[in-house]
Amino acid sequence: MSKNDNNDKSGRDGHYATLRRNVRDAKRERGEIPTPAPRRRDKAAGWQPPQLQPDQVHLYGLHTVRAALENPERVIVKLSVTQNAFARLELAEPETLPYPVEFVSPQDIDKILGPDAIHQGAMVETRPLPVRRLEALKESPLLLVLDQVTDPHNVGAIMRSAVAFGAGALITTQRHSPTESGVLAKSASGALELIPYIQVTNLANALEELHALGFQTIGLDSEGPAPLEGALSGDKIALVLGSEGKGLRQKTRDTVKTLARLDMPGAIKSLNVSNAAAIALYASRQHLTR
Repeated sequence: MSKNDNNDKSGRDGHYATLRRNVRDAKRERGEIPTPAPRRRDKAAGWQPPQLQPDQVHLYGLHTVRAALENPERVIVKLSVTQNAFARLELAEPETLPYPVEFVSPQDIDKILGPDAIHQGAMVETRPLPVRRLEALKESPLLLVLDQVTDPHNVGAIMRSAVAFGAGALITTQRHSPTESGVLAKSASGALELIPYIQVTNLANALEELHALGFQTIGLDSEGPAPLEGALSGDKIALVLGSEGKGLRQKTRDTVKTLARLDMPGAIKSLNVSNAAAIALYASRQHLTR
């Protein structure tokens, strides 16, 4: 068979393969045959995360990594990055940076973070941020306290709102709250580097300490006796929000100075905790700037 014959046969095979794909696609659109499951999920099912040490944190995504690298309080262990992502980070030459830079492929980062992490070719290994004490917050007029809010995506979104409205810190419990992690940092979109994230062992004791520092603690509760606008007083406010499903624990309800509600005139009477936090922060900031 001649070379031209081989080319003709290859062309016909490709043409018929295209026709077969078009027929299959049309049948799937009509529901005559099932659509196959994405292969990416199969890869995720077989992935096992590496065991991290207590002082080891992986942050990822261009915005998150850039914010971490620009934070003078961050101890950077290593930057793992693709050539393209390194160019987009707009850093100095690798040999001039104060931390090691490892050029990798996206698949190399997938092996560490898992195939579902949207890392954009950039990952940094760091040490956790320094621990902050509540006493250091005495000059902050606005704080946000979370009572066992467990979802790192919600906490990240809340952290972003806290930074946007100038809160001095985000305080959570050590148990039943997300630790500093890549998921939290990615959800916060850089805010983790801009606000102290303080985890306390006993929330009731922490609230009492805030009282001693002059804060008016206000617990948000759907059945609070007064709307939030009427409960705001003083020049130092600490808003306290409960978990996504259970709300504030009874001990927390008994410890805060005031319970208040967000009045909603519409048919829906409850909000996601991150949305409620943003509204409460806005109202509190309006009160503080009068």
